[in-house]
Amino acid sequence: MRQAGFVVGLAMVIVLALLVDWTLRVLAVNSKLSGRQTYQDMVEYCFGRWGLLASSFFQGAMAGGGMASFIVIVGDTLPHVLGALMPSVGQSAFGRVVFSRRFVIAFFVVFMAYPLSLYRDVGKLGKTSAFAVVAMCTIIAAVVMEGPRINPSLRASPEKSLQLANTGVFQAVGVITFAFVCHHNSFMIYGSLRKPTLNRYFEVIHLSTAIATVASVTIAVFGYVYFGEKTQGNILNNFPQDNFLINIARFLFALNMITTFPMETLVAREVIESLAFRDQEFSMKRHVWITTGLCAAGLAIGETVCNLGVLLELTGGMSASFLAFILPSACFIKLSSSSTPLYSRKLVGHWLCIVFGVTVMLLSTVLSIRHAARAGSGPDAAASCWR
Repeated sequence: MRQAGFVVGLAMVIVLALLVDWTLRVLAVNSKLSGRQTYQDMVEYCFGRWGLLASSFFQGAMAGGGMASFIVIVGDTLPHVLGALMPSVGQSAFGRVVFSRRFVIAFFVVFMAYPLSLYRDVGKLGKTSAFAVVAMCTIIAAVVMEGPRINPSLRASPEKSLQLANTGVFQAVGVITFAFVCHHNSFMIYGSLRKPTLNRYFEVIHLSTAIATVASVTIAVFGYVYFGEKTQGNILNNFPQDNFLINIARFLFALNMITTFPMETLVAREVIESLAFRDQEFSMKRHVWITTGLCAAGLAIGETVCNLGVLLELTGGMSASFLAFILPSACFIKLSSSSTPLYSRKLVGHWLCIVFGVTVMLLSTVLSIRHAARAGSGPDAAASCWR
């Protein structure tokens, strides 16, 4: 919302949520039409080997970007919480090491996220998803309640009015798309239903998208109203370290990310398995090695990059746009080509969706890379944690 402006940002969240809801349903219909049960298999059925390689690359990039982003969030939140809970320990030499960003990230990834990532079935993560919803509600409540109570110097300047429209529209589209896109693991979700029918799956899509939209709009509106141009990529970083309720929110946010991390690991691992080992039987040794390598790579990126906004923009602009807006409609057009002319009225919406996806993908990626290269220390500045 800071990048796009209040009115434009609000409209974009709602429009993109509706578009994601629609393309998720298109993807489910494509699965039925093609008779394929995974995203990669469906794309390969439609576009052959090159389609498989393209979808695998963007699925892997989306999952990898998600894993790295979740690790950055852990680094943004838990050191603050530990320092506030045990200030005397934090000021000691031992505390400065143990409570440091890099140590905290490594500890929680190795001892929490990594064991959960070893699960093969996404259904095993159902309880962690329920926890994520509860944590999300708590985080939103904390931001809404504590925003007016903090030092006025940390909030938006009362002399400056909120921007109704701003210039960072395409970067904002990347962030919003990243927030909503789950196409790369939607087949896993469908397969985890007790009774996997299209109608039941559509209900899941509608309910999930509605919850995500309400949550996104609420925290975007209140966060931007409170902090204006000072709004950071992680809204909790706008609050002081010693705020009790915000520290609870930070702790829950970190746990939420740690338990969401395995969802992305499952996707990345499936991409590697389908590309390199699709004709081989399952091997537990290979499963462990792939999982370990993925977690180590995500950890390395998360330890190096501090700017959450840059990761969300790049991942959302490049990968999420391709997976959510281009591929579902392209596959539907291909699957319908035998019975429907390519330029019939029935397919107009799909062609428009592809054009929108390509535009967002190109502009958002270019602008995000330029944004990441920008020097400085403000909320828009890319930053390395190795300093």
